[in-house]
Amino acid sequence: MIRNSTAFIILLVSGMFFLVSCKGAGSDNTGGNKPVTAVEKPNYGGYESQVKWGEHLVTVGGCGDCHTPKKMSPQGPVEDSSLLFSGHPGQLKAPDFDRKVLESRGLGLTQTMTAWEGPWGISYAANLTSDQTGIGNWSEDQFIKALREGKSKGLDNNRMLLPPMPWTSFRNFRDDELKAIFAYLKSTRPIRNLVPPPTPPLAAAVQKK
Repeated sequence: MIRNSTAFIILLVSGMFFLVSCKGAGSDNTGGNKPVTAVEKPNYGGYESQVKWGEHLVTVGGCGDCHTPKKMSPQGPVEDSSLLFSGHPGQLKAPDFDRKVLESRGLGLTQTMTAWEGPWGISYAANLTSDQTGIGNWSEDQFIKALREGKSKGLDNNRMLLPPMPWTSFRNFRDDELKAIFAYLKSTRPIRNLVPPPTPPLAAAVQKK
């Protein structure tokens, strides 16, 4: 009888040890038997980095058409790569046009493709490089607000962006696309260039008198 009891106890302990061992082998540090999935990598529009994606978006968006000064070549005016995205050269004088005629007729003309004159006055392409005179001290949120809401420098109390800046089209970019554009522009070579402030239309000056 004692032998039978001893054998039963040994068998019972062995069974419990087997069950505990099996449970331990099937578990992991995540607290269950759920499979561990790999962390998904950001897509970046199919490019290898956010900056490269941003460079692509800036290129197809034609940002350099206005924000990069031009130089003459055998093929005509081309972008000056040494001044990439630096905006209207601060040392250049305002376009020499008859503003009264332009504004009264609703016409718009440009100087070097970086300064524009029309019924809104004179506007100058901004410096988009990573320099402090550009967007070097901007936050990502400021950049998104500027293109979403048309606010100069992305600040609530600032003026609206002026023509020909097509922010009403660019606001349709997704957040991840705008963040990629910002990341690329922040990676550009800093070029110190203080772009002059816009000049209001002649009609505004008359109203103040």
